[in-house]
Amino acid sequence: MRKLIFIKKYKFATIFNLLILIFITGCDTGINDSKGEMNIISLVTDSAVLQETAPIILTGSDIIFEKDIQFKDYTLNDEYPYNDTLRWFQWKKIKEHIAHIENEINADTERAKIGIFSNYKNLNGEAPTVSDFVRNEYKRVSDRYGVERYQSVPLYSFEGDTILERYGRDGWIAKIIGSDTTEMIRVKGVSFEGEYLIPNRYIKLWGDSIKFDKAVAVDVTNQNISTLEKRDDRWYILSMNPATTGVHKPPYALETPIGLFAVQEQKEKMFYTKDGSSELAGYAPFASRFTNGAYLHGVPVQYPRQSIIEWSNTLGTTPRSHMCVRNATSHSKFLYDWLSIKESVVIVID
Repeated sequence: MRKLIFIKKYKFATIFNLLILIFITGCDTGINDSKGEMNIISLVTDSAVLQETAPIILTGSDIIFEKDIQFKDYTLNDEYPYNDTLRWFQWKKIKEHIAHIENEINADTERAKIGIFSNYKNLNGEAPTVSDFVRNEYKRVSDRYGVERYQSVPLYSFEGDTILERYGRDGWIAKIIGSDTTEMIRVKGVSFEGEYLIPNRYIKLWGDSIKFDKAVAVDVTNQNISTLEKRDDRWYILSMNPATTGVHKPPYALETPIGLFAVQEQKEKMFYTKDGSSELAGYAPFASRFTNGAYLHGVPVQYPRQSIIEWSNTLGTTPRSHMCVRNATSHSKFLYDWLSIKESVVIVID
């Protein structure tokens, strides 16, 4: 039995080559011949043609979804009417993102250290200005990828001269490859492509035992939200609800950015201010932050009102939030209780 397990580690083509080699060299393959067994083992261990099987790379079609609805209020169908059109949950696209997470993090046998970009409200310092910057409609400095400098982190080249190449979004996920200096860390993107150097003050090191088994998928096109949890070899859909995402409306309201983010912090009440002012305007209940000032949260409570609001007729209609993702308040409470920092991601698709 041990010998069979050993041989299974190799590709079928390699085993076929081995059998041809046995035939040509005249090795005795008699079942009861210990000499024959020794010759086979010698070929298995010594033959240069044997190569270990490459890691399996998953695609979206390899990901299995199964419904196990835990939050049952306001549940939408896979496809549902909206005005005179149809909307739906883009399961295929979500599966592709889940496959990416599985390949890059969950299936990483070497368990690379995971880091999260962090510069909420520029608390770690405003990033320098990239050389080819533009000013967007909000009159803010932005790189060629459309990522604003505000609340972002600087990403530098690691080959040749150290040059500021672009900005990385707060909440992006990266693998730690190594430190090139005491102040710079080399990272490989999970939420983005490529490898860069980043000043260490802009990254939270979460360790090498990280696995993301909880995911929230936000669809800015269809204005819906779903939650998924991995158990064993499949992902279970726990909720399918309407949501309202951020709207592109200068000078204050921002769209919810597309991408893959880590859940970074949670607040039972996320207080917000009036546009262009430092005056408190109200709070959003059961808020979970994933990038910059973007939270998954319940229906906002505007002062002087103090009590929780469960539902808004604007949910699931058109974008109108300030980067955040609004939910029915009971659903945001479900998220708030279920999500775990260092185990949960937010996938924003269009």
